[in-house]
Amino acid sequence: MINKQPLLKYNKEKIGLITGLILPVITIFVFFLVKNPDSFKIFINQIIGVNIYSELISVCVVPNLLLFFIFIWTNRMLSARGVIGATFIYAIIILILKYFI
Repeated sequence: MINKQPLLKYNKEKIGLITGLILPVITIFVFFLVKNPDSFKIFINQIIGVNIYSELISVCVVPNLLLFFIFIWTNRMLSARGVIGATFIYAIIILILKYFI
């Protein structure tokens, strides 16, 4: 009999929340590496200069969808709930950046 306990060890909302908050940051770094400017500071200044920071964050949250489905397919429902929570946090940040700043 196969023990499924090690797989469910990572079935916690905290795990989903942390990975859901970190994955968009990693995605921004991937955009930076693809764009390949001189420095990360110049990259951020270009994003702020053309006023597309909320759009960039919106696109970078899309990989959370894949993470959510991975947690669902591996039967880690609490972790999937944490990813949804992280996505809502990013949605609030995007709304604030887009309409109040």
